[in-house]
Amino acid sequence: MRHGKHRYLLGCTKEHREALMANLAAAMLRHGRIETTLAKAKALRPFVEKIITMAKKAHLTEDSVQKLHYLRLAIARVKDEDAVAILFNTRASEFIKRNGGYSRIYKLVPRIGDAAKMAIIELVPGDDVGYSKSKKRNAPKTKKTTKFKKSKEQQEVVSSAVETEAADISDQGTLGADSADQK
Repeated sequence: MRHGKHRYLLGCTKEHREALMANLAAAMLRHGRIETTLAKAKALRPFVEKIITMAKKAHLTEDSVQKLHYLRLAIARVKDEDAVAILFNTRASEFIKRNGGYSRIYKLVPRIGDAAKMAIIELVPGDDVGYSKSKKRNAPKTKKTTKFKKSKEQQEVVSSAVETEAADISDQGTLGADSADQK
């Protein structure tokens, strides 16, 4: 079954997509950053990060057979020996201390002609620490709203007003009863 295999199809055939990713990765490895559509940039990120991981593993291993193996795997995917050589010989040592996150995507304004979402995808410098995550601010726990507590003076004023209203109502009630008795 092909459940969960529906990622980054980009509206083209498998062969076209592989060639597209290889060309974009080669340009990115040569120049460090490229401008492309947002969908292609999102598809390119995992592709190029796996190639960089291969270069990093080859740089860390002492076995020349393993180094050659990783080099051939990378050339098989990228299909550009010069770009892969740049990565394996010069850039791999930059990413030794990074545990992933070798590329970064910046969104740009839409393209003029067809309003396609554009982005810049670039290799992150190896010594870039990024930004620290902000501390989550815990929302202050709100107490259940209670009625506004009145001061003693306000309570006295309100209670005296209530008493006078109650007295007025009782007086009106007795007047009404007197008038009913008269009828």
